[in-house]
Amino acid sequence: MSNLVIMESPPKAVTVKGYLGSGYKVVASTGHIRDLPKSTLGIDIEDDFKAKYINIRGKGPLIRELKKEAKNADKVYLATDPDREGEAIAWHLSIALDIPEDKIRRVTFNEITKKAVKAGIKAPRDIDMGLVNSQQARRILDRIVGYKLSPFLWKTVKSGLSAGRVQSVATRIIVERENDIRAFKPEEYWTIDVMLENKNHGHIKAKFYGNADGRMELHSEEETMKIVSAVDGKEFTVRSVRKAVRTKNPAPPFTTSTMQQEASRRLGFQSQKIMRVAQELYEGINLGTQMGGVQGLITYMRTDSLRIADEAADAAKQYIVDKWGEQFYPPERRVFKTKAGAQDAHEAIRPSNLAYEPEKIKKLLTNDQYRLYKLIWDRFMASQMASAELDTVTADIEAGGYIFRSSGYSVKFQGFMTLYEESEEYVAPNVADTDTPEKSIKLPKIEQGDVLKHDETTPSQPFTEPPPRYNEASLVKFLEERGIGRPSTFATIITTIITRGYVVREGKSLKPTELGELTTKLMVDYFPKIVDYEFTADMENELDEIANGDITMSQVLHGFWDDFEKTLEHAEKTVEKSAYELPVEETDIICEKCGARMVVKNGRYGKFAACPNYPACRNTKPLSKDGKVVEDKVVETDMVCERCGSPMVLRTGRYGSFYACSKYPECKNTKQIAKEIGVACPLCGAKIVMKKGKSRSVFYSCERYPECQFSSWDVPTNEKCPKCGGMLYKKKGKNLLICKNENCDYKREIEPEPETETETTEDIT
Repeated sequence: MSNLVIMESPPKAVTVKGYLGSGYKVVASTGHIRDLPKSTLGIDIEDDFKAKYINIRGKGPLIRELKKEAKNADKVYLATDPDREGEAIAWHLSIALDIPEDKIRRVTFNEITKKAVKAGIKAPRDIDMGLVNSQQARRILDRIVGYKLSPFLWKTVKSGLSAGRVQSVATRIIVERENDIRAFKPEEYWTIDVMLENKNHGHIKAKFYGNADGRMELHSEEETMKIVSAVDGKEFTVRSVRKAVRTKNPAPPFTTSTMQQEASRRLGFQSQKIMRVAQELYEGINLGTQMGGVQGLITYMRTDSLRIADEAADAAKQYIVDKWGEQFYPPERRVFKTKAGAQDAHEAIRPSNLAYEPEKIKKLLTNDQYRLYKLIWDRFMASQMASAELDTVTADIEAGGYIFRSSGYSVKFQGFMTLYEESEEYVAPNVADTDTPEKSIKLPKIEQGDVLKHDETTPSQPFTEPPPRYNEASLVKFLEERGIGRPSTFATIITTIITRGYVVREGKSLKPTELGELTTKLMVDYFPKIVDYEFTADMENELDEIANGDITMSQVLHGFWDDFEKTLEHAEKTVEKSAYELPVEETDIICEKCGARMVVKNGRYGKFAACPNYPACRNTKPLSKDGKVVEDKVVETDMVCERCGSPMVLRTGRYGSFYACSKYPECKNTKQIAKEIGVACPLCGAKIVMKKGKSRSVFYSCERYPECQFSSWDVPTNEKCPKCGGMLYKKKGKNLLICKNENCDYKREIEPEPETETETTEDIT
């Protein structure tokens, strides 16, 4: 009996193949194989929104191969990701490969471990059409909004713009915060700090609180200095000391959203990077033969659930008791309640096997993998530990009829804090806060009736601050709290609005561009529903209802389209284009071709200077971040252009140096500057050089390419395979040497190389 397993990811397929053995052939679809066409809407609105799917360009050979394998198999296990996107891929595979229903087995794995994979294979089910229809509805809604609204934006604002059902809302959030910052008016307030000393020379810092009648707020220098004078030379007497024990509970294990927030704050990772690294940890890391080979280190990383398996909770208990003692485990197992409306199909994000402690496998991980894995590990383990206990102290100190307050705490019992503490989001100060204990402040011994020595009085005049700009962590938090989008889509949303030029990064902050603000204004004026927070959240709820079988896809799509169509027709008839024109920013740069004063334009890679007489004059100049022209340095070479015979020159562009024909723009021939790596080509003996592809990714090829066809994504080495004598390659992104010769499976772990920063450049060919 032959069994075929189809997964999404090639690395994951390799891992699972190792678990299942010779009775199974495991292959990968590399994501979706069918989608809506790019050139047309691809949806027959009149025929109940029927989608016209086509095979994705370039996947024809793969589909034919998969179809052949499926035909020859007795059973076909569709093991795509355990979410609605993965469910849709499984459905598309069943149709595109023409798999008979009696052959199809839908299986899912919450974690890529041998036990979980084998358990999944033993528990197949039917394809869940509720999840499939939910994904289809989302795809169709996004396609309608994108295809119908984008042309409207082109005609009104600027060509090449795009609108999206969720991306437009995310842009609006950032724009509105910017408007709040601009409208903010700082308010003056005053504080008074005093430094005091007890009889044992312990230093105590106290803040002005008020008087016997209660709290007072200081609004002027006059009333502040009145108090300073009143306490000058007076005794500072401790009137009351309040002591309490405060219990601090650990945060729950990660969901997709909280992982993105915490990794952004603590590690400085961007959302897209977080999800990429988490995917790597989930799909499997080669830990060597002694530790079981390739192992998935975490559970599925797209989840809203706080639930954890009983087996994992029991393992965590045993680990905690063994490592720290019984007192570090709570009296009862912690159970965290998943919020209403969350998708609970998968567990919270946790380590798949506690035997793989972060420090034990650190050398086998990249630095990014280690840091994220440790964060997930620490968060999960802390979530199962006992609460911390804090001794809090609040002392009221009187002088001259006024009260000063000193607060602090000390750790009585570390509990989970011995391992992990959640980072905190910055909140702009708006009032002087004298009630909250200052973190890590340990007060010296202080008792009621103590007379304290007065060392120093410091009045100060702070101002209230505007709300901070959103960063990726705070934006993700807002989106989740309002139910806008799904955690699995947050990284893509942020990447999209930056790529489209609606938002830019300034440090860690997200700031709207003029284009983003203007587009948002247009959307709010003419399509308020599309960018309404509640409407977008309600739409997400309806998609969940489709998945649960409570409503149909047709109901949701008709309900949206009927109103949207009328709104679009009204907008096209009434819009005043002049109200949404982008302001033109002139420069001092004179176009040397036509004499016009050049203007600033925004492109895919930032701002550049362009001639205003476009398209008659197409002259452009790259600009640096400070708005100055990036000089194009030209150096003569001995090379000759193989296209026109003219001399080649060395030029410096935005992304580094390259060779170009001296007759540019008549001849546009360019060549990369290839870097030799000191390894000979195994096919012809010429030099192997390092190059960069169109996506800026590094690859290696023979210097005689294309005459010699040798190329590789992995790094060629001078080391020979001990089994077959072939060339060994260093696996890209892995601490692993492999042989690529057919029928040779030699591989060997190597010591990780020290991390170095590498410069990336864009391919100019």
